[in-house]
Amino acid sequence: MADNKRRIKFKSIAILEAVIILLLFFALIFTAFFKGKADAVPASAKSDKPQVRKRAVIEKEEAFYQFDGKKILMHDNTYGEIFVPVYEDVPACTVDLNNITMRNGYAYYSENGNIISTTGVDVSEFQGDIDWTQVKQAGIDFAFIRIGYRTYGDGIVTYDNAFQRNIEGAQAAGIKVGAYFFSQATTVDEAVDEADAVIDALAPYDITYPVVYDWELVYHDSARTDDVSVEALADCCVAFCERVKDSGYTPMIYQNTGTAMHKLDLPRVKDYDFWLAEYAEKPSFYYDFRIWQYSNTGRIPGIEGDVDLNICFRPYGE
Repeated sequence: MADNKRRIKFKSIAILEAVIILLLFFALIFTAFFKGKADAVPASAKSDKPQVRKRAVIEKEEAFYQFDGKKILMHDNTYGEIFVPVYEDVPACTVDLNNITMRNGYAYYSENGNIISTTGVDVSEFQGDIDWTQVKQAGIDFAFIRIGYRTYGDGIVTYDNAFQRNIEGAQAAGIKVGAYFFSQATTVDEAVDEADAVIDALAPYDITYPVVYDWELVYHDSARTDDVSVEALADCCVAFCERVKDSGYTPMIYQNTGTAMHKLDLPRVKDYDFWLAEYAEKPSFYYDFRIWQYSNTGRIPGIEGDVDLNICFRPYGE
């Protein structure tokens, strides 16, 4: 009889514990569901909190050359003709060079007998006061405006004195606008600072063409970028481009053929639009590019002196 009473007691305790656990379980579910629902923010809702700009995740990846004998022939001042193996994972040029024609100093690109390209310039304070109405009437469709630069000696980020005047003048004349920054960054942090300066400057404007990272070697003087490694340059390109991309702009990299082939880690930047500088009748760059800067001695009504001329093969914003 005592054993039966003891078993009944233990059974009652076990049942009570099970009921308590069950109640706690349902309480947790109830709290999580209704509180989470109350705290949830719709994707379309705007937050009062200031947006935080994200930093790019710098990923390293192995790049492989093709092993089928394909090579790029180039000219070197010391060795004459040289060759460079082709990257298998970097898209080749999609421009049909036979469809490029020059007329009245401008380059045009056609498909099926129709011109599909647009003509543009890139300018800075060095072009002085520009009559953008005349520039538009001269057949210029787009303009890249320099926002600023980092000095190659002291490394100071500086805004272009004519940036506001140029971007507002170009847009008022009906010219589509992009922007570029002349970089002398040596680290990811510096590239991010440059991107932030660009984003801040562009905030009042609605631009159609890309935001461009223009990192160049300085040939006429010693510069802080003289010893930048291939890896550091690629890191800077990615950091800048991802920063501006995160802010809603189309990132682009500007480079000349020589630096692109010998200094730029093309597989790491292949996902960004490319603006090629090569002054020739036809470009020789093997890999794909969206814009070609074909002259730095162009003459345009409304601009005193020389100006860079560009062709965009497939226009933006159309």
